[in-house]
Amino acid sequence: MPANATPRVDARKVAPKSYQAVIGLERYIHSVGLDDRLIELVKLRASQINGCAFCVDMHARRLRELGEPNERVDAVAAWSEGPFFNDRERAALAWTEAVTLLAEGHVPDSAYEAARVEFDEAEIVNLTMVVATINVWNRLAVAFRAVPEGYARVKSASA
Repeated sequence: MPANATPRVDARKVAPKSYQAVIGLERYIHSVGLDDRLIELVKLRASQINGCAFCVDMHARRLRELGEPNERVDAVAAWSEGPFFNDRERAALAWTEAVTLLAEGHVPDSAYEAARVEFDEAEIVNLTMVVATINVWNRLAVAFRAVPEGYARVKSASA
């Protein structure tokens, strides 16, 4: 979001049924048994890739609320370079990148094979639904210039 940009559209108000459809996806992904921290790590990484400031702010905050230390939250952008993540999380983050960056490699077999080691088929489908859902949110927030909640709080506190 450009520094001086203002929000364009509030999709919740303009097209509430479309917003509710994505909320339905959220309900689904939170009902399938994947760990909430893993879901939030995936959402944070996809949001970083997509340059969605609103979602990066939200998911970093949610991870901290779930008890994730700052070091792990801060390291998500460079997850493959540090010691902060276990094999299951690494496979999920690699899958997230591959599914989010479709044009770069069309989800290579290596990403799928790494995911298969850590996740069963149903978990891979559900993990893919997490990635697909956050990509929908990212596109809405970036296209309509959603203001990060953290920024809105800081701005109102300093006014």
